Amino acid sequence: MSKIFDDLFIFEMANSHQGDVEHGKDIIYEMGKIARKHNIKAAVKLQYRNLDSFIHPDYKGRTDVKHIPRFESTRLTYEQFSELVSAIRDEGMIAMSTPFDEDSVDWCMDQGLQIIKVASCSALDWPLLEKIALTHKPIIISVGGKTISDIDKLYNYFTHRHCEFAFMHCIAEYPAPIERLQLDFIDKLKRRYPDNVIGYSGHEDPDNNIIPMMAVAKGAKILERHVGLPTDTIKLNAYSMNPEQADKWVSSILEAKEICKMKKETERYISQEEIDSLNSLTRGVYVKHDVEEGQELKREDVFFAMPNHERQMTSGEFYDGVVASRAYKANEELHEKKPITNTNLARSVIHDVKGMLYEAKIYLGDNFEAELSHHYGMKHFRQYGAVIINIVNREYCKKLIAVLPGQKHPVHMHKVKEETFQLLYGDLQVEIEGKTFELKPGDIQTILRGEKHAFTSKTGAVFEEISTTHVKNDSYYDDPQIAKLDLMERKTKVYKW
Repeated sequence: MSKIFDDLFIFEMANSHQGDVEHGKDIIYEMGKIARKHNIKAAVKLQYRNLDSFIHPDYKGRTDVKHIPRFESTRLTYEQFSELVSAIRDEGMIAMSTPFDEDSVDWCMDQGLQIIKVASCSALDWPLLEKIALTHKPIIISVGGKTISDIDKLYNYFTHRHCEFAFMHCIAEYPAPIERLQLDFIDKLKRRYPDNVIGYSGHEDPDNNIIPMMAVAKGAKILERHVGLPTDTIKLNAYSMNPEQADKWVSSILEAKEICKMKKETERYISQEEIDSLNSLTRGVYVKHDVEEGQELKREDVFFAMPNHERQMTSGEFYDGVVASRAYKANEELHEKKPITNTNLARSVIHDVKGMLYEAKIYLGDNFEAELSHHYGMKHFRQYGAVIINIVNREYCKKLIAVLPGQKHPVHMHKVKEETFQLLYGDLQVEIEGKTFELKPGDIQTILRGEKHAFTSKTGAVFEEISTTHVKNDSYYDDPQIAKLDLMERKTKVYKW
């Protein structure tokens, strides 16, 4: 999938050109200045209608029907729109349009527009959607006024037609009151359609930049606003931004992105300043009385106080039974380390796997058994092994298998069991008889009896294994070092976590 939707700013011109090509170009030039100033990926969106057929013949020229006077008074020809498209491209921005009828889709194609937008009012116009889907252009769909059932239909329609598309949350009121913006709906769209980019199209007060910042915090990757250029004779409507407001809108969004973005790919970045700040408030461990080398320390032998010195044991690290590696004087800071044991290693792994399950929203219930498969010992578990969660073992068998980032499960095969993997979360590379298969969530891979296989993950994975009945000692490893181990030597069972 392309990255055209990611971090996209859309300046919606609509009818703000006032039917004047030169005024439309002036708007484009102003938006181009903003795009260059902030170095953003920006698009200018036009609106296309073939008014000869779009308006019923009996209603042409009437002033008593909403929108008709505005559409007719701001009418541009195909050639005039082509001038605007050229100006958009000359300014280094993406040219896109919202077509409201089938003829307008042809205009988009003839002009080579990069993105086609579906307006909320057209989101269930199936004849128009069919024409748009056939273009196979990237599509942005506004879902103002649409129920989740409506959006499900749109999702399935465009998915079945192998289209690349994004959804835009919006409230189709002009201007939209803040009490009806419902930005939490962005969360729902992200959960329901995790493989699609979600955006926000705003119609609120142009001076309110808190709302786009909140939309960014909710995860909106596309942001859109109506823009225009006021003059002595042209006044903007209540939901369109002038260039100064548009500049502030972009600035606020970029600030929100900087505030929200992770500084590392999968982990929190923790600065040295943050560490120093916390350490300055952390309590260190001090001995209450003189201590001899080799003496075991209990809680009553120590006290916790600040400051905590470099490499000093902290209050959180202390445990009953710490053995003094040297003699200490009363009130002296304790410099000992908690030993690394298999129990500590196993507990750390369990915590990480539970976290992965929480993030993947996989719920185990209470009736399961887990085992840590450590082929080269717990010391090397994060490099080699897996956590196997046994759910059902009857004539059929179901397991969940968690693989930590960078962890590998060595080459082996089964003589009795046939198994099928389905990836639920993360990434998984499965090697079968020397051939590697890259799995993404939802993908299925079957391993037949006798087929040598191994698996690994770059960022961590949880997959489901469905198989015939699992029997003990049916795993045959290529590495003789593993093969000679008793089953209990390479597995640690966990019955409750």
